[in-house]
Formats: sequence, structure tokens, C-alpha cells
Amino acid sequence: MGIGEGAIPYPEAWQEQQRLHALRVADEIPDTVLLLEHQPVYTMGKRTNPADLPLDGTPVVEVNRGGEITWHGPGQLVGYPIVKLPEPMDVVAYVRRLEEALIRACGEFGVRTTRVEGRSGVWVLGEDLPDAVVDPSQVVDLGSLTLRMGLPLGIDPRLAGPEYAPSNAGQRGDDRKLAAIGVRVSRGVTMHGFALNCDPDMTWFDRIVPCGIRDAGVGSVSSELGRDFPVGEALPVVEKHLAAVFAELPEPALSR
Repeated sequence: MGIGEGAIPYPEAWQEQQRLHALRVADEIPDTVLLLEHQPVYTMGKRTNPADLPLDGTPVVEVNRGGEITWHGPGQLVGYPIVKLPEPMDVVAYVRRLEEALIRACGEFGVRTTRVEGRSGVWVLGEDLPDAVVDPSQVVDLGSLTLRMGLPLGIDPRLAGPEYAPSNAGQRGDDRKLAAIGVRVSRGVTMHGFALNCDPDMTWFDRIVPCGIRDAGVGSVSSELGRDFPVGEALPVVEKHLAAVFAELPEPALSR
């Protein structure tokens, strides 16, 4: 939709999402993904804790997605899939597939990423701490959640999980989130999506508690690789892996 000098103001992208969502609900268009770079903006999902907002009064746009507060802006690739989910509808499996596409893309960039139990998004794990003692109170037990990642739909079991690192209960240094995910499903069609940090100015995150997570950090592909990694370099790779992952879904899926 626009990157670099063509970066899109958030309200413009939101209007386009709503337009495409209505068309997809009516089956007038195939599944569609908007890929873009935003002009700087903070957005907050419905679960945002007021204590996580900018202390300096910086404006924040309230949106109807899941998740908490985050930042979008230059150096970050944002994706808004407008996808009709198959029945029986499994929103958790859909989020796992977004993660899968981004994990595959990051692998192609040369960055090893993973999921972390109890937390959405794509992560680089902190370094293991020698002689660390695990805090049982911080251990996340997902229980049956790891077993329902689309298995009833007959989807490729490699996408079904469980493919998680254990929750960080003091056994390693701070994990770093490279990609955040926040979605909404209305009338069976998805909105909002993901944000992959390519080479943003990371100080934008200093004003907030990103995604409400206080015991982990935020990272970028550029910082992990130790070189500039612009959005334009990430875009075709992410597009390729999104198409591949969603092509593995039963109909209706990405009909590209």
C-alpha cells in the first residue's frame, strides 16, 4: 500500500481495511493482505492498561483489535490480512499461522525466532543464564491450547504446534519481540494483523510498555543482524511466506 516516502497515515489504512472487510464479507473480493509502512502512531487495543500509555501525553489511537498498546512507524513492516476463516473457525490457529509466516521469513533473513508460551508474536530468546533457578510462579501452562492449533481442520501438522519456547521464568535473559500481532475477527473475516520491526528508531518504544509486557524487550531484524535492514528488503520475503502458509489452509483461503 506504501512504504518509505509513501508511508501511510493510520486513518487512511484503517478506512481501507474497513472497505475491504465489507467486500470480503460479501464475497466480492478474494482474501487480501495490505502490506505497508505507517507514519508514526501509537495504537491501543481493548486490553490496554492505562499505566502502559505514554507518560508525556502523546496521543494514542484507540482501535478495536485485540492486544494492548504498540507503536507503528518508519522502519516497521505492517500487514493487515483481510481473510475469510474456514469453519470451524479457529482464531488461535489463524494467529499461529501469522506467526509461522513471520518465523519462516525471519529465518530467511538469517534471524532465528520462535514462539514463547503464553505470548503471541515472534521472539528472539534471551541468552541462557548459567545456574539459573526457575521461578515456578512464572511458568505458563497452556494446557490444551497447544493441541488445538487447527488440528480438527486437517491442516499440515507442522503448523499445528506445539512449537514453543518455555515461558521465561528466570532461566534466560530478556526475550526480544521482533513482531507483534493483534487481530479482530468480525463476521468471519479478519482485520488488523502484524507489525515486524525491520529497522525502526527503537526509542519510540521507550514511551510505552509495548504490548503491556514489562519483563521482556523489543528488538528488530536490523539489531539482530547488525546491519541496516529496510522494510523494502523484508516486504517480498514476508509476502512470499504469507502466501505459502495460507495456501496450506482449506478453502476459503488466500485465492491469489
